[in-house]
Amino acid sequence: MKLYIGNKNYSSWSMRPWVLMRQADIPFEEVQVRFDSFAPGSEFKRHLAGLSPSGKVPVLHTEIDGVPQVIWDTMAIAEYLAERFPERRLWPVQAATRARARSASAEMHSGFGALRARFPLNIEASLPGIGPRALAEEPAVAADVARVTGLWRECLDTSGGPFLFGGFCIADAFFAPVVMRFRTYGVPLDGACERYAQHVTQAAGVVEWIAGALAEHDFRPFQEPYRSAPQAPAR
Repeated sequence: MKLYIGNKNYSSWSMRPWVLMRQADIPFEEVQVRFDSFAPGSEFKRHLAGLSPSGKVPVLHTEIDGVPQVIWDTMAIAEYLAERFPERRLWPVQAATRARARSASAEMHSGFGALRARFPLNIEASLPGIGPRALAEEPAVAADVARVTGLWRECLDTSGGPFLFGGFCIADAFFAPVVMRFRTYGVPLDGACERYAQHVTQAAGVVEWIAGALAEHDFRPFQEPYRSAPQAPAR
């Protein structure tokens, strides 16, 4: 399998399947398509032409029943991996718990637009004043953060931790970029959420992703008080 990703410092969408596969010890080849711009004629778009039907990352190239296949959405990639490697238990085994894990992952996949816009992924940065200020001044951001942390607490209370549904699963891979955003921007967390964030940050796949992000050394300057580099275009 070959996984095409963007810059590790900025591409929250790429982080999800990459971390999931590393954490589950699923072998794959990484191919990085570095961002320049997302305009139709950009080098990034030219590189992805013919590789990704959506023109976005991440995208997984694999083979199914002897036929080459392209999977170009993070949720689709995760579901494919869960089907292909059932022994890795990428979803919880118990049906009701699995349904809740799928719901949490899907909510993260499709929602929290205010959080994403205000706290773009930038792993190398440390801007602890931005999080508290955004929570105080922007109701939509505060609502998104409250929903995320409330969901985390509910899942942890039910499972007992250390991850949302006990062991590391697809849901944790989907929320790992949020943990990174909260760390970068100093979003205050209560005890349970802080412990969860620490467990995610210390997971082997996440540790490796962070190291790769810090090794890129092509960080972009901030143009606005709240914004860093453009968001990675991905699904």
